Amino acid sequence: MDTTETKLAVHEAVCLERYNSIDRSLRDGDKRMTKIEYLLYGVIVCVLFGPGVAGELLKKVLGI
Repeated sequence: MDTTETKLAVHEAVCLERYNSIDRSLRDGDKRMTKIEYLLYGVIVCVLFGPGVAGELLKKVLGI
């Protein structure tokens, strides 16, 4: 029969692993959200300046 201390130790180990998994997921999600944020800023600038300016800027960036 397991003692309360053993059950608590197992529970803490399982919770620690779950916490580490959640933490990794949040860090990876933060990187993706940063990329999406920069893309949205680019789209906002293109919309504000109009399609002609956005096209010229894209040509300069791509070297066309």
